[in-house]
This record gives sequence, C-alpha cells and structure tokens, in this order.
Amino acid sequence: MSLSSKILTAGAFLAFFAFGFVDNLKGPLLPEILRVEKMSYAQGGTFFLAAYIGFIVATLASGVLADVLSNRRVLLLSAICLLAGAGGLNATDSLLLLNLFMAIIGIGLGGIEVGANGLMVELHSAQRARYLNLLATFHGVGSLLVPLVAAWLIAVPLAWPQIYLCTAVLAIPLIGIFTLTSQAVAGKPPDGATGWSWRELMQVGFTWRMCWFYVLICAYVAIELGVAAWLVEYLQSELQLGVSQSSFYLSGYFAMIMLGRFFGSWWVERVGYLRMIAMALVGALACLAAGLFGPAEWRLLLPISGLFMSIIFPTVAAAVAAAHPSNVGSIFGILFTFGGVGGALGPWVIGLVSQVYGLRWGLASTLAFGIIALIAVVILWRPQPRNMATATGHN
Repeated sequence: MSLSSKILTAGAFLAFFAFGFVDNLKGPLLPEILRVEKMSYAQGGTFFLAAYIGFIVATLASGVLADVLSNRRVLLLSAICLLAGAGGLNATDSLLLLNLFMAIIGIGLGGIEVGANGLMVELHSAQRARYLNLLATFHGVGSLLVPLVAAWLIAVPLAWPQIYLCTAVLAIPLIGIFTLTSQAVAGKPPDGATGWSWRELMQVGFTWRMCWFYVLICAYVAIELGVAAWLVEYLQSELQLGVSQSSFYLSGYFAMIMLGRFFGSWWVERVGYLRMIAMALVGALACLAAGLFGPAEWRLLLPISGLFMSIIFPTVAAAVAAAHPSNVGSIFGILFTFGGVGGALGPWVIGLVSQVYGLRWGLASTLAFGIIALIAVVILWRPQPRNMATATGHN
C-alpha cells in the first residue's frame, strides 16, 4: 500500500471516529435535553428527526457525488458540514434554526457514511469485508468514548449545544487531510467497475433482491440506534441508576460493538456474510429480550447485545459491494439512505411506544425490528445462481 493510500485510509478511520462520536451524542444528552427543553418522550423521539432527514438527503446525494466527483471530496464536504452545524447550534435560540443546524450535522454524518465506506472499497477491494469492519471499529471507539466525555461535560457544566460545539474540533484534521491529499492517489476502482451510469444504477439498485437488503439494513439500524438513543433514559427512569452508572452501561454497549467489529473483521470472510448476519441477529435479540424482561441482574445483557450487533452493518455493506462493483458509491448511497430511515424510525418508535406503555416496552419494540431483519436474511439466503451466492456470502 502506498503512503498516500495509507493517509487516506487513516483519514477514513478518523472520519468514522468522528461519525461515531457525534452521531451518538444523542443518547447521553437526551435526558438533559428532555429536562431543559421540557419535552415529552414522544417529542424526544422526534427531536433528532431533523438530523436523520439531513442524513437521508446526504446519503442519496453523496452516493452519486462519490461516483461523479470522488469519495475524498465527499468526505471533505462532510467535515465542513459537521463544523458548520455544530457551530450553528450555539448561534441561535430559534427552534427552527436549531432543527436546521441539526439537519446540517446529519448531512455531514451521511456524507461520511457513504464517502468512508466507498473509500475503503476503492482502496481495499481485495479485503473489503475486513477493512469495512475495521472502519466500523473506529465508529465504535468514538461511540464508546462519547458517553464518558458527555457525562463529564454535563458536570462541568456545559449546555447541550456547547457540548455539540466541542465535537467540532474533530472536523478540523479531516478538512486538512482531505484537502491536502489528491484523489489521483486514492486507489483504483474495484475489479469489474465501469464507472457511473444512471441507467445501470436503476437496473441494479432496485432489484427485488436489493430491496430486501434495504429492509435488512433499515431494521438493523433501527435496533442499534434505538438502543443507543434510549438506553440511558431507560436505566435512569426505570431502573433508577445514576448518570455515571447509566453512562457506563452505554459505553459498555459501544465497547461491545467496537470489540465485535475488530475481532469479527478477521473471520467474517470465512463464515460467510449472510450466515454471520443471521447468527448475530439471533444473539442480539436474545440479549435484548433477556435484559429487558429477565431478572434485574440480567440488565448487563443490554450492553452485551452490542457484541452481536457489531458486525451486521459492515457485513451487509460488504455483501452489497461484492455483488455490485459498478456504481458502488451510488449503491451505497441508496443502502445507507435506508439505514438512515431506520435510524430515524428506531428512536421515534421507541419514544411513541414509551409514551403509552412505558420505556421497557418502548425498548422492546426493537425486538419487532429484529424479527423483520431476520425475515429479510432468510429471504436473501434462498438458493441463488452460483455467482450471486458467492457475492453475498451464501456458502
């Protein structure tokens, strides 16, 4: 690997660290936002919808931009959006403008999702599953640290918009890396790629099979981000844990995700993509069900569920990339858009259910998303032509 490729790989890893840190501020900050802004659970569930709208818009647009311009430029623009959005939250008291700046942050996060994954496939097409899992590991590191840092900043004390502003420093080195590097050294397209084609994108991006991948990624992200957003509030309100202890549980959840992705990156290719996803979903759902409805000491299984969830997202991305060497940026854009839909649905549904039936049953709604994801895996696992079966890990 050339020095330039190593720098770009490191930049992508740093971008995903920032992604995990900023995206998961919502969990530890949600109790503070509910208290300060006097929101109900239902209102809290919709508060971050603006960010996910921005995320969805970004994934759709940046997928095409990555193929037409470059993954590097998408990552550069995304870092600028994070800096602008975090700064803007502190410049206004208007609810409308706060939503707007949250949407700008969401645009930055969506661009990082598409650009960094696309860059990994571009630079490491021979070991895409390994590098996509390693990339996601850095998301886990950022997610692991954010509850601890947020709890400390709340105790300083800083207001929640000021805490978002503190994350803006993560965008500065990203802007430097992706400004100074040249796309000419960003690697070559994967074997079989033919460049961007709108007609081909429509043909391969909306097949019956791809639609089930979209269902799978949407349902899974609803689980992961739903738990991340509401776990702290559940532990504090329902189980009467303190801020520090509940933040420790959330850090444990992200630690499990980080460790699972790191170790899973070494053997996901051997197990097979769909087989790995199915096993992980069953393990995650078992942990969530037991943690919510088992004896009090079983609540430790809630963060442990992250160990099983860890490899699902990057493994789905690897399966899709393997099947679609052409227009991979645009295909990722569509895939991650549905992931963004799941990210919006999960916390929102949990908030609505919690408003009526309580937080325990609100978090239990993630089990329904898990069943939907398992159904999608079973359908995708049906016998395929040999070349398709190999591409999706059906072995």
